Amino acid sequence: MAPTRAAVLAAFAQHRCSAILRTSDRDVVRPALEAAIAGGFKIVEVTMTTPDCLEHIRALSERHGLLVGAGTVLTVDEAKEAMAAGARFLVSPCTDAQIITFCRQHDLVSVPGTLTPTEMMTAHRAGADIVKLFPGPANGPDFVKAVRGPLPFLRIFPTSGVTEENCDQWLAAGAFGVGFVASLFDADDLRLHRFDVIRARASRMVAKVQAFARPAASGTGAVAVTS
Repeated sequence: MAPTRAAVLAAFAQHRCSAILRTSDRDVVRPALEAAIAGGFKIVEVTMTTPDCLEHIRALSERHGLLVGAGTVLTVDEAKEAMAAGARFLVSPCTDAQIITFCRQHDLVSVPGTLTPTEMMTAHRAGADIVKLFPGPANGPDFVKAVRGPLPFLRIFPTSGVTEENCDQWLAAGAFGVGFVASLFDADDLRLHRFDVIRARASRMVAKVQAFARPAASGTGAVAVTS
């Protein structure tokens, strides 16, 4: 049985990080994803622009203990395709109320892209579960901290500008979680098929996030999960 929306949100609150693959090289998709998973990532996102993305989502979604979602979902038709392939959360670079509504109707977690507090509130009021911070501002952690001052209920999830070195700063600022993209799947490592390097980096990233992660009762409000 596929995990419910509440279960998916609980998984995000527990693991606090995702591996996000964006590449045009068909040959590296699966080994790169496998490297991230072997390194400890329990949540992976395959962008719709990745070659054979639906096939990879379908195969990975059958694994116990692994949460798989689709990224760069721009239309309801793409949302339907991703859901049919087994995606349990849908991520977009922008906010589309129709996609958010589709997620609500089909018990999927919606993660629309936002940048400003106004965009975040618009997405939240439309029913978004998590708001993706994209693109990441130069002063990212400070920005998240400032936004969550008056809007502590927002689950802000930065995916741009998050690195192994600064991921704890984002979390300390109140981010609900963080997504690793190019900082995990380094372009040169992909090109040279250095999947062992990606795996080692993934392991360090997950360890650093988990070392920082606190229970919901910590008082930060960053990991509380409600409907």
